[in-house]
Amino acid sequence: MAALGKVYLIGAGPGAQDLVTLRGARLLAQADVVLHDALVTSEMLELCPQALKIAVGKRCGQLSTAQAFINKQLVDNALKYPLVVRLKGGDPMLFGRADEELRALEEAGIEVEVVPGITTALAAAAATKQPLTKRGVSRSVAFFTSSTAPELDGQTAIPDTDTLVQYMGGREATATAQRLLEQGRRPDTPVVVIENCSRPDQRIFRLTIETLARGLGAAHGPVLVMLGDAMHQRAHQPLDADDAEPEQRRSA
Repeated sequence: MAALGKVYLIGAGPGAQDLVTLRGARLLAQADVVLHDALVTSEMLELCPQALKIAVGKRCGQLSTAQAFINKQLVDNALKYPLVVRLKGGDPMLFGRADEELRALEEAGIEVEVVPGITTALAAAAATKQPLTKRGVSRSVAFFTSSTAPELDGQTAIPDTDTLVQYMGGREATATAQRLLEQGRRPDTPVVVIENCSRPDQRIFRLTIETLARGLGAAHGPVLVMLGDAMHQRAHQPLDADDAEPEQRRSA
């Protein structure tokens, strides 16, 4: 019986090629096959020119690859190739369905290793120069998404923390803002929205929960929303070149 290959779940980070870890880049350069998410950029895939590339993306509201099929692809490829990479946007262990893929590989007796990546929340905080924690203002942070498993539909309680970071917030951020207002959050609570974090077409929007509750408009890429008093702009903080007012987004 041929030896089984090894699978690496690698975090690609938020998008920019040079934000992947050195270990991740080294393994990509050695990979026989790379199964990659829809959010993985073509620039990132340039790091593995020798590898067979298989797109297994899952995008909200778009034609997506079933998770069971992805699991089977991982197992099948590990039976054929020595080094298989599952390349995920951000970090595999945060909203990356890593548990399902790890279980499938473990049940098949296939060795698997996780290589962490920069999760988008931290990349967004860096890109906007807005720390998620701030002494005397914010000492707790929650990363959350409104997406749930079908059997848990409707169970989307918003965490009670100083700073909230909503992943995949393009469609759901308005509803989140409305619920926060109903729960008593101040209408002038600052919000920072970042679209296509770390990519050439990155855009940043600064608004309030009250403004967000009236609508965010169409997104042109992955959106992350950061809410809370830690998002107040510093008095002497320069306006980023890619900052834009929410009105620009609504007219885009």
